[in-house]
Amino acid sequence: MRNTNRTRLPIMTAALVAISTVANAADCPAVTIEDDHGLTGEFPNQFELVEFESAADCTLVFSENPDIASLNARIQGNGELAAVASRLPSEPLIVAPQSQFGIYGGVLDVLSNATEAGSSDVLSLRHVNLVRFSSDIQQIVPDVAKSWSWNDDYTQLTFELREGHRWSDGEPFNSDDVVFWFNDIVLNSDIYESTPSTWVWDGSPATVEAIDATTVRITTPQPAPGLLSRFAISFIQPFQPKHFLGQFMDRHNADAAALRAEHGFETEADAINFYYGGSDWKDVPSPLLKDPERAAAMPHAVVPTLETYITINDSTTGRRMVANPYFHMVDTAGNQLPYINELNEEYVPEKEVRNLRVVNGEVDYKMQNLFLEDFPLYKGNEGNGDYSVHLTPSLGQTVYYAFNVDDPEFGDVFNDVRFRQAMSYAIDRDEVLDLVYLGQGEPIQATPAEPGTVAFLDDSHTQNAIEFDPAKANALLDEMGLADSDGDGVREFNGTPLSFQMLFANQGGPIKLHELVRGYWADVGVSLTQREVSSDDYRSKGLAGELTITSWKHDKRSAPAIAQNPYRFVPPFGDRWSPGTGYDWANWHQSGGAEGSEPPADVKRLYELTEQFQAVEIGSEASNVLGKEIADIHARNLWQIGVVGNSILPVVTKNTLHNFAPFAVASYDYYWALPFRSYQWFLTE
Repeated sequence: MRNTNRTRLPIMTAALVAISTVANAADCPAVTIEDDHGLTGEFPNQFELVEFESAADCTLVFSENPDIASLNARIQGNGELAAVASRLPSEPLIVAPQSQFGIYGGVLDVLSNATEAGSSDVLSLRHVNLVRFSSDIQQIVPDVAKSWSWNDDYTQLTFELREGHRWSDGEPFNSDDVVFWFNDIVLNSDIYESTPSTWVWDGSPATVEAIDATTVRITTPQPAPGLLSRFAISFIQPFQPKHFLGQFMDRHNADAAALRAEHGFETEADAINFYYGGSDWKDVPSPLLKDPERAAAMPHAVVPTLETYITINDSTTGRRMVANPYFHMVDTAGNQLPYINELNEEYVPEKEVRNLRVVNGEVDYKMQNLFLEDFPLYKGNEGNGDYSVHLTPSLGQTVYYAFNVDDPEFGDVFNDVRFRQAMSYAIDRDEVLDLVYLGQGEPIQATPAEPGTVAFLDDSHTQNAIEFDPAKANALLDEMGLADSDGDGVREFNGTPLSFQMLFANQGGPIKLHELVRGYWADVGVSLTQREVSSDDYRSKGLAGELTITSWKHDKRSAPAIAQNPYRFVPPFGDRWSPGTGYDWANWHQSGGAEGSEPPADVKRLYELTEQFQAVEIGSEASNVLGKEIADIHARNLWQIGVVGNSILPVVTKNTLHNFAPFAVASYDYYWALPFRSYQWFLTE
């Protein structure tokens, strides 16, 4: 068996530091990242309990938040608490704080755009998974699982869970909860009309089995070496509480029908979706928002969780969450985490209002949907707002533009690569870099993978058609026969002006960028009217094929992301959160030619290459050969037009927030704050 606790992705460092031993320590040393007392473990800044106690020659004694009983009392359905040692796993994860042991208490005030818009950053503050990335994003480390191993051909991934781990209601968590998530939810046609493609290889789904109470094995029909990365970066949590959701299912509870009737659920799916939302995305409205009266009558208002915090209030204006009294981590002094008592998430859809809240010092932490164009505003108000702005390297912030190749009126224009090339040449990326990104970044073309995280991209991909050349753009449009016959400055196609409406959401990119692009395209005879809509509206129209132009940040392309799910390689070159183009091609492929429209040869080849790409290790010679051909096809066709990449993003934190360390990267690809250990942050007045 491969022990991939010691395996790195290509971007990871190779060295491991041996555990040092402190002999005859009377008490456990106060290990922090800034003062490790000579203690380093197999993984950076964290230990397993036996590992820590052996290295420190001590026995860790556990302590709890003095407010935890009152916080627990606010969690609907929870009973009285036992002692902290009984609530923790017998093998808790030991975490070294950044600089000091925290002070319990306080409320972390955060902002999102809306319930399901710009909220993933807040979700990442409370998120857990089987594994995660280390804070230097150089390796995958344990989280809910304490270890993992592969078989020789990467078709079986086995996880070891923590004995004695409990859900937020105190009920045991074990391998059955992982099997339940997959067999009873993912493979349940009443929940998912078809098995999500994420869990299907070569037409067949994975299998998940419990070897024993703490050992679970995932088997895939073909090699899937990127699967571990999926759990490290994804919002999808591969476990659900069987004891709670299973009580509504006939196969798990002989009295399920009566229970469903008692709470007004007609079917099993109705009951599961009331809590689960019919989606792996955990920021869908909770029962507290969907049906507060019913939620109040349920055994639990929200489904029990393993996360750092659990929702206790949910409305159209925000959410309130309190610390999970059964959270599985402690610091190196034995204090159960998290230190902060509550998260208060407010929804503010208007960018200007969010910025005002930030500069007034009303926000303790904010990363997602802060744009570099507003850095002077943030920096100029640091003192007044008593906060700090951290300029942070980013990934996945390259905004792209794509034309709807399925458009019934202009599809012939949009399917001509000369049009897409012309629109790229028309953009003055140097001016955009100065005016929108304050000179921080570089002009770059959209590519199917994130430059700098893979070896198969070169200048022929990143610099393809990015020079500002309006003459070349005009020549290509003239060559297509798109003339301005009436002299009004707008070209026509079959007598119809090339005048389009572009809808955009402020979450998808800087508004000033869209305004500049509108002007550049107008200069070559393509007219745009632009209108801002909500993220939900934008996405629903995009997925329905109703957007003429799509534009969003080009995330989920880094090496870990494409290793586990390279969906941006193939049509529609996006997902439900960032709709793309070529949905008819995707339907044709998914239906075996029964639906949609037959794609060109290059698109068919992409499907073949992507299938092969997923079966080899990212960074290997085979991976790079396949990746280069994929990138060549994208460069040849230019389905998405990029503008500026390698930019930096502002991250804002109040000066009363402690144990915060500047992030290695600001990126959805590593799931925002997840690698950066927010559970050991703490607040002071």
